[in-house]
Amino acid sequence: MKRYAAVISVLLLLLLTRPIAAGGYLFSGNTEKDPLSYKVGEEIVFNVVLLKDGERTGGQRLVWTCEGDDGRRLEGEAVSSETEPLIVRTRLDQPGFVHLQVSVLDENGKPILPQYYDGNWNYVRDETQQLNAGAAAEPEKLTAFAEPDDFDAFWNRQKERLASVPINPRLTEVDSGDDAVVTYDFRLDAVGETPVSGYFSKPKEAAPKSLPGYMFLHGYGVYSAFKQPDIARGALVVNANIHGLENGREDAFYAELKKGPLFDYGFLAETNRDPETSYWNGVILRMLRALEFLKSQPEWDGKNIRLVGGSQGGFQAIALAGLDPAVTKVEIGVPWMCDLSGTVKSGRVPGYYRPTWTDALGYYDTVNHAKRVKCPVEIRAGLGDYISPPSGVMILYNNLAGPATLTFTQGQTHMNGMPNAAVSVLSK
Repeated sequence: MKRYAAVISVLLLLLLTRPIAAGGYLFSGNTEKDPLSYKVGEEIVFNVVLLKDGERTGGQRLVWTCEGDDGRRLEGEAVSSETEPLIVRTRLDQPGFVHLQVSVLDENGKPILPQYYDGNWNYVRDETQQLNAGAAAEPEKLTAFAEPDDFDAFWNRQKERLASVPINPRLTEVDSGDDAVVTYDFRLDAVGETPVSGYFSKPKEAAPKSLPGYMFLHGYGVYSAFKQPDIARGALVVNANIHGLENGREDAFYAELKKGPLFDYGFLAETNRDPETSYWNGVILRMLRALEFLKSQPEWDGKNIRLVGGSQGGFQAIALAGLDPAVTKVEIGVPWMCDLSGTVKSGRVPGYYRPTWTDALGYYDTVNHAKRVKCPVEIRAGLGDYISPPSGVMILYNNLAGPATLTFTQGQTHMNGMPNAAVSVLSK
């Protein structure tokens, strides 16, 4: 079990950090006290330094903006110093978060762009890392827009739709990559024409009722499910493809789907106006079916199921744990789809790479599913992440019904970090 836990930790670490190209600029910075400890109206003070090759560097022109969930926006320019930090002061007049962004200007006076994420596990690298830092005032008071009145009734209907379709499992043994593990490419029927597909792995000669269940839930993108033989030495492992695609195909196969029928899946406003036509409906029902398949295995101990995932995988994990009480542990990073109405309904700092708000998305918002999750949840997130804004992650944490820990890392975006980053930990 120690090996099992260690692999989970490594997977989450990979989800939350990316290596930074050497030789360029890097920022380091934090607030003068714990960034989650401020009170409404209290002055928030950021100290920022610019590094080059690991050392403080001076003489570089900087530009910064500071936006708060209360609508306040400040901006300015400065010159980096080898001895004195850039100091930015602000405050929040209501509970919420503030986002500080600092960039280096090039010789033409334009900000040098940071590394960025294109939404499909591809990264464009620039040698400069932009600072994205954050702080909060009384974040424990944050709440989201009201959930749909029939939230539970809606999901009961969806589970009834799924139950009306026989699971019809089809398993084909494939190479596991580990002599101690057997792996199957599986197909399951679900609601609609799209099947559930993925890899299922377990130890060879596993005894009945002897093993915990484990599901890894995918981030946004179009790609194959993957095998996890290291984890499968001590668990029943399901790694499902949310689109029901063939697994193990050549890269070009997935690239064509990404450019074609699965381009920007889940973002179409016309399908998101009805909760049953939303792409996310099929996603959640397919993952519920994969979880059902996992629980049907004779080797499952009947007691333990752990869900792990980052970003879109975090959204799926919380939804599944809220819809199926058999889940006993959730470990997620940078959870997505939290507080989708936050900008429209509450005026919070806008996120990006998120579906445009419609009332139907209230059935999928991660913060609403969180209210039904009673098992322990561990969350890692970034104070500079505005694909998964910290305000939404905080509301997710506030809404969780069971034990939970939330670790915010300063300067962490959706996939990038900064050196010597401070962390703030909440637990309940």
